[in-house]
Amino acid sequence: MKVVITAEQLRRRVPGGIATYVRGLAQGLAAMGAEAPETVFAGGRLPPSVLTRAWDRGWLGIPGGTGLVHATSLAVPWRGGGPRVVAVHDLAWRVVPEAFPAHGREWHEHALQRALARAAVLVVPSEETAAALEPHRRSVVINMGCDHLAAPDEAAAGSVLGALNVDGPYLLTVSTQEPRKNLPRLLAAYGRARSRLPEPWPLVIVGPGGWGQEARPMDGAVLGGFVSPGALAALYAGARCVAYVPLVEGFGLPAVEAMFAGAPVVASPMPSTGGAALEVDPLNVDAIADALVAAASDETQRAALTAAGARRSAALRWETSARAHVSVWQELAG
Repeated sequence: MKVVITAEQLRRRVPGGIATYVRGLAQGLAAMGAEAPETVFAGGRLPPSVLTRAWDRGWLGIPGGTGLVHATSLAVPWRGGGPRVVAVHDLAWRVVPEAFPAHGREWHEHALQRALARAAVLVVPSEETAAALEPHRRSVVINMGCDHLAAPDEAAAGSVLGALNVDGPYLLTVSTQEPRKNLPRLLAAYGRARSRLPEPWPLVIVGPGGWGQEARPMDGAVLGGFVSPGALAALYAGARCVAYVPLVEGFGLPAVEAMFAGAPVVASPMPSTGGAALEVDPLNVDAIADALVAAASDETQRAALTAAGARRSAALRWETSARAHVSVWQELAG
């Protein structure tokens, strides 16, 4: 069995969680060794936006023209090849349409309708996404992993913190800066929580720029931008708590990455956390503020969250995810 896996997300300016999914799937397949099928990762040489348009219009097919195709997003090469498996990570453009540009909503909806009509199977990361797709098409729930974090690079993290003039305890949030990540409310909550912390610990914000209005520095909140994988792992591990409160998430990788690194997590409800985070309503600024204070300064609460996060993250491994993908592929291949 040969499987072609789309990987154009790795070449995007802001790769995001889908690129992490592509890398994690590759990691899991590698861990399977000889049990893994023959796989080809197809990213193309065209700019990702041009490649997606060419796939949409049927101008380009898959490399070699044969094999089952696993599309890691709604950007699918429909021309040629065997059955299509399409990963649908969320339906966020329907849930919070105001958080997406009009052209983005239109493309996602059209791409989803093509997948519903033409894909053999849809792979989704949660029961919530599966339920949102029913009864249109068969879907299979496969959780992502969280064991992709690099080894912590304390020196690199120290350089990031040093450049931000952070020389002690800190709170952390990690996300692409875009409207559905809800950073304005998190910043407002931090502003209310800061005076209630044992000291005015800063909130460090890391992650690439996205689209829309970017977060602005405020008293105690500092922007670290994109950081290296090793620096990110060390920043997670060193934080008093990690806050991730998007308006909607199909899975929620940053929350379980933080758990994997040993940090207490404050999060809006999302599939990845499995109840191991201190959950808050992402629209309730006061609730977020209260949770920040508890997770950062209440040692009993912090210990409980860290222990729960360790148990949850231990259950999410990319090899397990890869084996579930292979089972889907093998069933389709007959």
